[in-house]
Amino acid sequence: MPYHKELPQFPESFWTASQQERPLFPKLEQDAEADVVVVGGGISGITTAYLLSREGLRVTLLEAGVVLNGTTAHTTAKITAQHDLIFDELIRTEGKEKAALYYQASKDAMAFIEETIENYQIECGYSKQDAYVYTHHVDYIVKVEKEAKAYEALGIPGAYLDRMPLSLPMFGAVRMDGQAQFHPLQYLWKLAREFVKNGGQIYEHTTAVDVEFVDTPKVMTLGGHRVNAKYVVSCTHFPFYDGEGFYFARMHADRSYVLGLQTHDEYPGGMYLSAEDPKRSIRCAPIDDHHKLLLVGGQSHKTGQGICTINHYEELRKFAENQFNLEKIIYRWSAQDLVTGDKLPFIGRIKKTHPNVFIASGYRKWGMTNGTAAALMIRDLILERENPYAELFSPSRSLSWKTVGKLLADNADVAKHLISGKLEFIKKRPEQLDKDEGSVVDLHGRRAGAYRDKDGQLFLLDTTCTHMGCEVEWNNGDRTWDCPCHGSRFSYTGEVMEGPASKPLVRL
Repeated sequence: MPYHKELPQFPESFWTASQQERPLFPKLEQDAEADVVVVGGGISGITTAYLLSREGLRVTLLEAGVVLNGTTAHTTAKITAQHDLIFDELIRTEGKEKAALYYQASKDAMAFIEETIENYQIECGYSKQDAYVYTHHVDYIVKVEKEAKAYEALGIPGAYLDRMPLSLPMFGAVRMDGQAQFHPLQYLWKLAREFVKNGGQIYEHTTAVDVEFVDTPKVMTLGGHRVNAKYVVSCTHFPFYDGEGFYFARMHADRSYVLGLQTHDEYPGGMYLSAEDPKRSIRCAPIDDHHKLLLVGGQSHKTGQGICTINHYEELRKFAENQFNLEKIIYRWSAQDLVTGDKLPFIGRIKKTHPNVFIASGYRKWGMTNGTAAALMIRDLILERENPYAELFSPSRSLSWKTVGKLLADNADVAKHLISGKLEFIKKRPEQLDKDEGSVVDLHGRRAGAYRDKDGQLFLLDTTCTHMGCEVEWNNGDRTWDCPCHGSRFSYTGEVMEGPASKPLVRL
């Protein structure tokens, strides 16, 4: 039996599966007014809304699906400033001062999370853990050593090591002391409830599609309603309103994968990440007082590109079987993150000409700290307070020639996939699909997407992405249609799961 048949067809992440009943929020059914409209119900959206409501502002939060069900619910939930091998690179490309600011922004975010958990006594499995980036490849030893020297230069507590608590094949590692981990949804549901107590409004199944400008910005929804506000904050992956900032061309979408495992081994503590590709991320999460779940993640690739996605889960399973005394696999899930050209997130005013519209995006898989830092910074900008990170993360910041080169390469890749999708020769026909199988098919001489569910019902879609016309590809691991150009994702029935697309695929 194929491996993917042994697991839930559409598995929840451990975080969503372990939750109690979640609050239900209505859909926006009429025009509304607020001081601030926050769009996006992930960590940055919920935290921003919570912070601004504490300041006495009237805040409305709009979510296209349900809150806390996107990347925030499919993270590995590491609260850390150790964002891979980043600090040596930042010192070389941005300078020591900006590298220090980047570290301090994460440190401030970690302090805020810890203080909030203590203040509200939130039971969310919060625990302090050291974090490690290790290498088992000779070519990466020098890179890890340089990262350790960057820690020394920036005063980051840590050390270079030739062994770790977790027994893995390795040549060297760099440790960052005193990081943390938690259950992200248990933490954020508390913030969401406090936001509502402060008078905040949350509307689910309400897709924001545009911003109109008259005297103040007005958020337009797919349902035809308007929310008038003084300020608009986009905390979606790609900004739902681009403002001619061309953010879809300045970031690319990456997918990565996680298995939730039970093993017979005792876990020694710590959070781990391999320096080289394919990435291997490892941490442990408590299930209850007596059981723990090992989270093994990695296999990052551009959304809609690469090998059959189910094979990424297979590779993680093989790694887990080789390194741990594996008992069974309980969960599997994937997540999507956006990466900017210089690896720094976009946080701040969308454009200088639109001072009342803010964005927070491009967290590069480190949303727990970057998303919290974004919320703290946007609060300060709206309240006209000084923030030391405003220039570092500004969406309008100048880019190095090296960064521009990366962006050109990304967009050349987009052009390649745009053209190749139109020229693809397809032989398979819809009637050839087995149950629980999806594929691009030939439908009366045209390219179409087909999926036959486990009951035999066939779903046929136009595979042209509704964002910019690229052809989507079938994701067998998650049973979705993914766009290789800008990372939009659609369910097998055509509904939008990830932007920048806002309209569903056409049903055939």
